[in-house]
Amino acid sequence: MPEPRPRRGTVIVTGIMVWYPLAGVSYQFLHYLLGLRKLGYDAYYLEDTLTDVYNPAAGEFTSDAAPNIAYAREVLHRHGFEGRWAYHAPDGSWAGMTAGEVSGLLRRADALLNVTGAHQLRDEHLVVPRRLYVESDPFAVQVRVAKGEEGAIRFLDAHTHFFSFGESLGRPDCTVPIVRYQWQPTRQPVFMEAWATDAPGGATYTTVTTWHNKGEGIEWQGERYYWTKDIEFRKFLGLPRRRPLAFEMAASVDDAVRALLHEHGWRNTDAVAVSRTIDAYRAYIQQSRAEFTVARDQYNRPRTGWFSDRSVCYLAAGRPVITQETGFSSHIPAGRGLFAYRTMDDILAAVDAIESDYPGHCRAAREIADAYFSTDAVLPSLMSRAGL
Repeated sequence: MPEPRPRRGTVIVTGIMVWYPLAGVSYQFLHYLLGLRKLGYDAYYLEDTLTDVYNPAAGEFTSDAAPNIAYAREVLHRHGFEGRWAYHAPDGSWAGMTAGEVSGLLRRADALLNVTGAHQLRDEHLVVPRRLYVESDPFAVQVRVAKGEEGAIRFLDAHTHFFSFGESLGRPDCTVPIVRYQWQPTRQPVFMEAWATDAPGGATYTTVTTWHNKGEGIEWQGERYYWTKDIEFRKFLGLPRRRPLAFEMAASVDDAVRALLHEHGWRNTDAVAVSRTIDAYRAYIQQSRAEFTVARDQYNRPRTGWFSDRSVCYLAAGRPVITQETGFSSHIPAGRGLFAYRTMDDILAAVDAIESDYPGHCRAAREIADAYFSTDAVLPSLMSRAGL
């Protein structure tokens, strides 16, 4: 029998598996849990937002969390986290661990990772000595802090360490305002074992996305920076007509947008159907030829260096990625297996490169994921910088 790994500490990962029960979101937190456990930490999942949850079938929020709890329970138990998760419902009840067990966990925990910053930390959470804000969406919070918004400052002040997927924050070429907090770069980790496949890539370039996000973005120094992706997608809608290949967008859209996509040669499938289970989501990515996608205006215009957690999954599955340049190519090698673009010509050159040596670019994609995004590459640095 192999020797057990030494205990390295108890770590709580907070997330929104119940609040938003779609596979792409679930994988964000599952990768942390699996990676931390592999490294020898006692890893637990906690969801304590006390808010209504999203019902994907109805497309609305509800106080009835029972179906969402069942979804999260299946995902977590399947991956060995039975007895190591808790959900706090809006009515005050608990699922998974009991309130007393959660209280004991918080008292003995060495660190809490507020992944995606979805949790407003309350007094009971502050007993954990290291509270990491792990930001998946740079720019908006930094702008609110720069504007002196008390709510944003109060929210961040509850944390002890500040990490961001915006790897370029603080660099001269990045225009995100940096005041008050010391932001450290990190990336979405991926548990490589979950994505390994011997299957060849399919025939279709795909992406799983939200076409339009509600909200008008945020204003900074007289300019408005947008959160929704459709603004960026519209710039490149003509792509399918430029190459004799299949391009598909997994996005839940109305009839008008679907007609627009079809008019420009895009296939469309429902994002919720693709994302209702982790198996369906993983299979969709593994059966893709490659990913073509865009980045939100808030990521690319300020040159944040952000990189998508979904694109990481494509790379880990050995599927090449063509994605909009946010400045990430200063931190992650692009040009083989992974391509950064600004113009349509850049996209076409990337497609041609992939098609000229598809097996080679698939291998390169997997190698990039392993070297730059694997849990073994990302999490030791994150935890070390937090004092563990």
